[in-house]
Parts: sequence; C-alpha cells; structure tokens
Amino acid sequence: MQYIYENFTFPADQSFTVRSDVIEIKKYTSLKSHINFEIALLENCSGKRFIGDHIQEFEGTELVMLGSYLPHCWQYYKALDPMNQPQATVIHFFPDFLGQQLLEKPEAKQLNEMFIKAAKGISFSGSAVTRAKILMKEMLFETGLTRAAMMLQLLDILAQSDSYKVLSSPYFNTIENSGEAQKINKVFDHIFNNFREEITLQEVADILPMSPAAFCRFFKSKTNRTLLDFIKEVRIGHAAKLLLEGKHNVTEACYHSGYNNISNFNKHFKDIKGLSPRDFVKQYRGTEEKEALA
Repeated sequence: MQYIYENFTFPADQSFTVRSDVIEIKKYTSLKSHINFEIALLENCSGKRFIGDHIQEFEGTELVMLGSYLPHCWQYYKALDPMNQPQATVIHFFPDFLGQQLLEKPEAKQLNEMFIKAAKGISFSGSAVTRAKILMKEMLFETGLTRAAMMLQLLDILAQSDSYKVLSSPYFNTIENSGEAQKINKVFDHIFNNFREEITLQEVADILPMSPAAFCRFFKSKTNRTLLDFIKEVRIGHAAKLLLEGKHNVTEACYHSGYNNISNFNKHFKDIKGLSPRDFVKQYRGTEEKEALA
C-alpha cells in the first residue's frame, strides 16, 4: 500500500475541526498519515480497517481514535441500509488544543493515558459510542466555546470508557511521552534503534540503570509484557511494515527485522499476527491483486 501524508490547517477562529462526509463505497488502497489526532465515527457501512499493522473487518457503527502519524485506511464494502447514505464524522485536533496547562492538571490524568494509547489506535464500543455519536453530531452545528466545551465532554466520555481495544503494534508509533513514561522511553529508544541486532537483558537494564531482576519487574509493571515479548512485537511490527510496503519478500523482511532464522520468524509472526507472513500479505493485498488480474 502507498503511504500518503496529509497536512490539515485549522481556520483562524478554530483550534480543531469537525466535519461530516458521505462515505464513498470503495476499497481505498492508500494509507494516510498526519500529525493531527483524529476521531472518526463511521455509520451505516461494512468494510475493513487498516490501522498501522492492525487489520480487521467491521460492520455498523465504528468509532476510532488515532494518534499522530499513525498510518490508517478504511475499505468500504457496502451500505448496510441502502435507503440511507453511509456517513463519516471526523474530528482533527491536537491534545493541547486548549493549552498545554490543561493537560498538566490532575483532572487530565485519564486524558493523557488515552492519548498515549491513541499512538497505536483505539477502537471504542459500548455506550461510549452512542454518547459520542450524539455529541459529535451536535458539534457540527456549534461554534466557539460551546463547541470547545462539547469537545472536552467528548474526550472525557472516551477517556472514561472501559470498552475499548488498542489496535496496532508498538513499532508503528512509539508511545508515552509524559510523566514516568519518559524514563522507560530510554529503553524504547534503545530497542527501536537496535532491534535489528541482538539485544541482551543486561545491556537494557544498564540503561536505567537497574539490576536485571529489578528491570524485569519494572518493565513488566509499565508495559504489561516481558522485555522479550516487547522486542518480538517490535521486530514483527517492523517486518509487517516492510511486507506491506511491497519492497521486501518474507525472507528479506525476516533478516531486516533482527531474525537470523526463518522458522523462528514465521512462528513469532503467527504468534503476533495470527497469520503466517505470506497469508498476512495476501489478506492485506488481496483486493489489489484481484483487481490487477481482473
């Protein structure tokens, strides 16, 4: 898939934008990326979402939040109710649209946690979707402080929701940049810069510095995964990116992602993605290949 960078500018009297579009039923084949955060509400359609290296079909109402520079694309199959047009309501914003000081307040703790998760994409479900839908529709017709207050209410609803799923792998967007997470970012930076080489527990623990045992406890408490699992996710995320760009075959993606054993690579890839590398590429590019052969 082709990567396209989008650049949005806000009107002089607005710190974020809200728009509603009719969804064109087509299978888009370009991944879009932009610096702005995005909240997308899709209605009355079925299709497939591509968020970073996450791929999943959806149907009905879809509500997703995307962080900065997270590649994304939706392919639309059909309108569920042919008597009504499928709609997309989209908000583009920056987390500090009302000023950085707001995010430094203790009341903004859940907001900051949500913005960190959005680096990998968040799909919401449950009552939060219904409440968010009402607000987003109303925001289309409001201006000024009224609309800004509704935006804060929307973000609060999403931040308090416990019905959500984080979508993409760590490689596509590094995450935390606030509070204690800045400490672990040193570890992330080392892994992202060196995952193509062998990485030992001792060398990573020395970064903080901590003993290997203390580091393992610290890392697990902050990421909910072991160091080996995280490195595996990063390597497989990078391999998936190489495969989706179409410039490397499976063997090349394996050796460019820190693996020196194709069998081990295939096993880890299936553990993370649920598919073999070849099946992963077929799923992602199936539409394009069928159209090319038609």
